[in-house]
Amino acid sequence: MTGVLTIGEAMVSLRTRTPMALGGTAQLSVAGSESNVAIGLARLGHDVAWLGVVGEDEPGHLIRRTLRAEGVDTRFVRSAKESFTGFIAFDQPAHDITRVSYHRKGSAGSLLTAEECLAALETAPPSLLHLTGITPALSPAAREAVLSAGRAARAAGVRVSLDVNHRGRLWSRPAAAEVLRALLPSVDIVFASRDELDILAPTPDPVADLLTLGVTEVVVTAGADGADCHTPGRVLHQAALPVTVVDSIGAGDAFVSGYLSALLDGEPHGDRLRRGAVAGAFCVGAHGDWEALPTRQGLELLSHAEGTALR
Repeated sequence: MTGVLTIGEAMVSLRTRTPMALGGTAQLSVAGSESNVAIGLARLGHDVAWLGVVGEDEPGHLIRRTLRAEGVDTRFVRSAKESFTGFIAFDQPAHDITRVSYHRKGSAGSLLTAEECLAALETAPPSLLHLTGITPALSPAAREAVLSAGRAARAAGVRVSLDVNHRGRLWSRPAAAEVLRALLPSVDIVFASRDELDILAPTPDPVADLLTLGVTEVVVTAGADGADCHTPGRVLHQAALPVTVVDSIGAGDAFVSGYLSALLDGEPHGDRLRRGAVAGAFCVGAHGDWEALPTRQGLELLSHAEGTALR
C-alpha cells in the first residue's frame, strides 16, 4: 500500500477582498476541503490522489490542471458532460470577515458514485483514505459513495481519517449525525472542532465515547486556541503559532494536511500536532485556501523571527 486517497468535490473559487456587490477585480482559483488536503500533502512530499467529478467545462479543466501542477494524482477524476463544475465565492464585507456563497446544487461533484470509489481503492490501494462530512451532504449518491468507500477501506486494512467539516447550508446537524455516525465504525482518526463533537457522539464526554467506539485518535481543533489530540489514556495540546492572520479560510484543511503528513512519516502524536499547527500558520498568513501551504523544505521557515531576511 502506498499513498493517500482523498474523495470529494473541488470547485472553482472567486475571491474579492472587498464586498462583492461593489464589483472590481476577483481572483480565480480552486477550492475544496479534500483537494486542499491533497495539495497540502503533495507539497509535503507525499503521494496523494484526489477522486472526484468535475464538469466537462473550462472550470473543470482548471481544477484538473491545478491539481496536476501541484503534484496530485488525477487519474481518478471523472468529467461529466451532463453537469457543471460548482463554484464558491468569497468576499470580505469587513476586515478579517469572510462571506461565502456556494453555487453547487446539482453540480458534477454531486454525481460521485460508490462504484468509482471502490474501483479506485481496488486499483491503487492507499495507506490512508481521507474523507470529510462535506461530500456525503451533496447527494444521496455521494453519501453512499463515502459510506461504501469507508467500509471497503476498513475491510482492506486501510486507515481512514474523517474531518467532520459540518456545513449548515448543505445539511442539518441531525442529518449529518445520522450519516457520520454510520461511518464511524470505519474511522481511525477524527478531526473536529469543539462544536462538532456532538454530531458524532451526543453525550457529556463525546471524545471518550469516540475512543470507546474504536477511533484511535480524536483531534479537536480550536483555531487560535490550538488543538488537542486525544488517544486512550492521553491528551496532548498544541498551541497555535503566533502569526499575523491575513485570511483564516482553509486553515483547518492545512492543519489536517500537516497532521496527516507527520502521521505518514511515523512521527509521534506531539509532532503530528506541531506539523499541523505549522501548516495552519502558513495558510492563514496569505489569501487563499491552499496557495500559501508549505513545502517540506519550507516547514522550518516559521522558526525564524518575524521580519527575518534570509540572505
